[in-house]
Amino acid sequence: MGMCLPCLGGAADDVVETPDPDTKRRQLAEAAEKRQKETSYRGIKNPEAVERKKKKQEEMEKQAMTATPTGGGGLKWQVG
Repeated sequence: MGMCLPCLGGAADDVVETPDPDTKRRQLAEAAEKRQKETSYRGIKNPEAVERKKKKQEEMEKQAMTATPTGGGGLKWQVG
């Protein structure tokens, strides 16, 4: 009757261990980020060039915002 134990000896090798919750959460987050990145670049041949162009545009906009006078401290003309 107790002969069932040797049968289960090989079954332990077939068991797949599940990762701890932190590891699983990290893997799922990485997979989601990868899918999102692939979706956003669908149809673009050179995604790095697009990113560089976008950053350059943002820098130009930022410089334009800082270059405009906000206090009206420029030269004043007096007519008369």
